[in-house]
Amino acid sequence: MPRTIWSGAISFGLVTIPIRVASATENHSIQFHQYHLEDMGRVRVRKICDLEDREIPQSEIGKGYEYAKDQVVAISDAELRELPLPTAKAIEIQAFVPLESIDPIRIAEGYYLVPDGAVAAKPYKLLVQALGRSSKVAVAKYAWSGRERLGLLRIRDNAIVLHAMRWPDEIRDPAAVDPPNEQVSEEEIEGALALMESMTRDDLDGPEFEDTHTDALAKIIEAKREERELPEAPEPEQPAQVLDLMAALNQSVEKARASRGEDAEVHALPKKTAAKKTAKKKPAKKTAAKKTAGKKTTGRRPRSA
Repeated sequence: MPRTIWSGAISFGLVTIPIRVASATENHSIQFHQYHLEDMGRVRVRKICDLEDREIPQSEIGKGYEYAKDQVVAISDAELRELPLPTAKAIEIQAFVPLESIDPIRIAEGYYLVPDGAVAAKPYKLLVQALGRSSKVAVAKYAWSGRERLGLLRIRDNAIVLHAMRWPDEIRDPAAVDPPNEQVSEEEIEGALALMESMTRDDLDGPEFEDTHTDALAKIIEAKREERELPEAPEPEQPAQVLDLMAALNQSVEKARASRGEDAEVHALPKKTAAKKTAKKKPAKKTAAKKTAGKKTTGRRPRSA
């Protein structure tokens, strides 16, 4: 069982569920230290006091807030733990919402909430089954490490998972990246959908979803330790400049289907010539009027929203 990070309770209306918090993820990446390359001596970070010009032990180090240039307010860990917040000791559920209503960009790391003792077993199970049957997630507030956070509670294999969430003002406006304002045709959209369909699968099991970076790094370390020649890196495939988007989509679908052992011949993608002929056909006046009216209505709706 992973170590307990925090202990408190889930507050669900008048129901209280004592819980312990354990990390739901673990890091398997290879960790490095810093060394002096001339003699391979370990390089360490020493903490020096600016005023006394000497190294300070961890027991003498604490947090402080620079209120003014000549005034620092010291804040202890105990004071941070005892903040005057109702969420300092409890994860307070504020609302229940559909998961799809939450932008994934706001969802961060995950933790398992473990029932703490026999008294927590029944209310914990109740919340698990109620959340599962409702197909909703809970949005809650909690305070850890001196700051209040927003969190999302969901069910994973009969366990409650708490995901930290970012506050709305922590998310940057997408306009900052200046999204392109290009026009794409209906046949190009259909082509992209056909490619997505050919790449759709039911799970994320398989070698393509394994951490090849850590494996490659382990091989480099082992080769250097044994003073062998380093394994050669494969030549990266140079991306070709896309001049004909439809041709690129067709080739991508063929490649994806062939890799899955399916018929590589593409039937689903529309042909450009057929699309042009259809576009030249003029519908009857009545139908055209109806279509135009429909277009105007859909065009106005987003602007007024």
